[in-house]
Amino acid sequence: MFLKKIGAGLSGAFALAGAFLWSTAASALPVDWQTGFQPAASPVMERIEDFHKELLVIIVLVSVFVAALLLWIIVRYNQRRNPTPSKTAHNTLLEVAWTIIPVIILVIIAIPSFRLLYFEAEIPTPDLTINAIGKQWFWTYEYPGSNFTFDSLGLSDADAAKKGEPRLLGVDNAIVVPVNKVVEIDTTGADVIHSWAMPQMGVKMDAVPGRINKTWFKATQIGTFYGECSELCGARHAFMPIELHVVSEADYAAWLAGAKKKFAAIDPDTRVAAK
Repeated sequence: MFLKKIGAGLSGAFALAGAFLWSTAASALPVDWQTGFQPAASPVMERIEDFHKELLVIIVLVSVFVAALLLWIIVRYNQRRNPTPSKTAHNTLLEVAWTIIPVIILVIIAIPSFRLLYFEAEIPTPDLTINAIGKQWFWTYEYPGSNFTFDSLGLSDADAAKKGEPRLLGVDNAIVVPVNKVVEIDTTGADVIHSWAMPQMGVKMDAVPGRINKTWFKATQIGTFYGECSELCGARHAFMPIELHVVSEADYAAWLAGAKKKFAAIDPDTRVAAK
């Protein structure tokens, strides 16, 4: 009961601190002095945050206990207070306890961990599928259901400033998805291993040449979100951003109609607009 009260108190304190820290990060970008995650914008990321808070409580309790135990040993068993040291070789009950208790803690951690991994890996029936192909150093996106493909390259500093985009995160052609719809991302690499990562959606999936890895997200907020390639993939790895626009269904339908015309005019062999 005592530990439950401590756990509840710490959980409440961390939740309050987290609410304060994350309240300063209302945008889709990290902010100065931010210590928490960016605000969750998908069910997967919400569960990741909840699991993180649970682990934080466990870690703090274990750290406080070990620190208190070390302090007690230093004070109680220093040479001055204990001039004749004990010759005890072992204590069966103590050895069983310090073996069993960590196992119990690991089981307590493992159960929600496996639940979270299953939730991430089990892809619901998708409303939309996007193929994300990592290349040195940009992304190519395919909308299979709509039969068009386009490249997404990071903006130069000058172009980012003109468009009001964040440096090293803005792109020329962003991917667009409707809000509250399940989006499946099928990713692969065309040359080396890349990684498609969108922090606020709780997504990070390696793009490996020769195979297709699948992941998913369901954006619960309208807005612009940014990610990056998260696998060291060469000299310009830092210039391989991801920009995601989450819009209403009506706006998505309008964008889709325009995108079919815009990207149909692109030569699939050279990936440039036909003249």
